[in-house]
Amino acid sequence: MIRELGLRNFKAFGHLRLALAPLTLLSGVNAAGKSTTMQALALLRQSWDAGLLSSQGGLLLNRDLVELGVGQDVLYEDFDTDERKTPSIEVSLSTDAGELAWRVEYQLARDKEADLLPLSSAPAGPVPDPLFGVGFQYLRADRIVPAVYYPKSYDAAVRKGFLGSRGEHTINFLRVRRDDPVPPPLRHQTVRSTSLLDHTEAWLQELCPGVNIEADDLRGTDLVRLSYGFFGRSGIASSNIRYRPTNVGFGLTYALPIVVACLAATPGSLIMLENPEAHLHPRGQSAMARLACLAAAWGAQVLVETHSDHVLNGIRLAVKEQVLDSTAVSVHYFRRGAHGTAASPVPPIEVRSPLLGPDGMLSHWPSGFFDEWDNALDRLLD
Repeated sequence: MIRELGLRNFKAFGHLRLALAPLTLLSGVNAAGKSTTMQALALLRQSWDAGLLSSQGGLLLNRDLVELGVGQDVLYEDFDTDERKTPSIEVSLSTDAGELAWRVEYQLARDKEADLLPLSSAPAGPVPDPLFGVGFQYLRADRIVPAVYYPKSYDAAVRKGFLGSRGEHTINFLRVRRDDPVPPPLRHQTVRSTSLLDHTEAWLQELCPGVNIEADDLRGTDLVRLSYGFFGRSGIASSNIRYRPTNVGFGLTYALPIVVACLAATPGSLIMLENPEAHLHPRGQSAMARLACLAAAWGAQVLVETHSDHVLNGIRLAVKEQVLDSTAVSVHYFRRGAHGTAASPVPPIEVRSPLLGPDGMLSHWPSGFFDEWDNALDRLLD
C-alpha cells in the first residue's frame, strides 16, 4: 500500500507530504491541488507503462492517463532554486516496500517546452504494487458520455483489465467478463448470483430502479454497443424495448465505470476516482461512496476526489456501520491561503486533515469544508 505521497516543485505544490490510507478522500475548493495529487500518481504509472521510469528514462507528461503539457506547465511557479538556478521536481512514495523517489533536475532552457523530463535519479530494481501492478484503475472526471458505440480493445479491456482513464473500455470489459464472480464482500445484498453483470446492474439500480444493461459485440468492427432496459429481462413486468444511452441521460453512463472498477477490484490494487458523484442524485452519490468503501475493505486502495457532502457522508455512514474501519480512512481538505508574501507572491496551498472516528464523526470541521449547507441554513433562519 502507498502510505504517503510526496511532491516537490510539482504543479501547485512547492512541498507536499500527503498521508494515504486504504480509502483517502480529497476535497476542497477549485484549483487547490486535489487533482494534482492524482495526476502525480498517474504520471508515474504512464511513464512506467512506457518503459521510462528508470534513471535512463523520464517523466512522460502526455499519454493516455494524463496530458500535463510541457515542462513549464508542471514546474511549480514559485520554486526554490540553488545558485545554479536548477529547481528539482520530485515525486516520492512511501510504501510498505520502502521509500521510492523520482527526481528531475529541471534545466530551465532545456525542459521549458519538453514533454519528457529526463530523470536524474530513480529507484533501482523493480517497483512495487499497487501503483504499478495489475488492477490499477484511474477514472478521470471527464469520463465517457452517453453514446451508442464504444471501442473494443482486446489489449486494454481483456489483457490488461484496464477500463480506460475515461472509462471508455468499460463496456467491452463488461461484455467479456460479464460472468466473472464478484467476491462476497462486494456483492449487492439483493442479488443471489455471483456474476459481474448482475451485480453491476444491482448497483446501477441504486441510481435508477429497474434498470438493466446489455453490452453487445458488433461483429466485424472494432466497436461494442451499450443499451439500457427497465424492469427485468423477462416476465409480465419486463419490457423488450432497449434504449440508447443517449436517450437515458448522463448519470448511468457516467457511473458505470465507477461501479465496474469497484466490483472488479482486487486486494492490493489501486483505484483512483475523480468526482464519482457527477450527474447523480444524492442517494446515488452515497451509494457510490459505500461501494468505494467496500472495495477498500476488500483490500484495494481507493483514492476519491469529490465536491459532494453526500459522498463524504456515505463514507461516514459506512464507517459507523462497520463496513470499513475508521483507521482505514484519511480525509484531506485543500484550500489556498488568503495571501502570498513579497518573497512568495503565490498563496500557498494548505491541507487540513480532520480525523474520522468509529462513530462516523469528524474531529473538526475546517472553515470551508462542506459547510455551505450550515452557512445557508444560518442565513435562512436569520
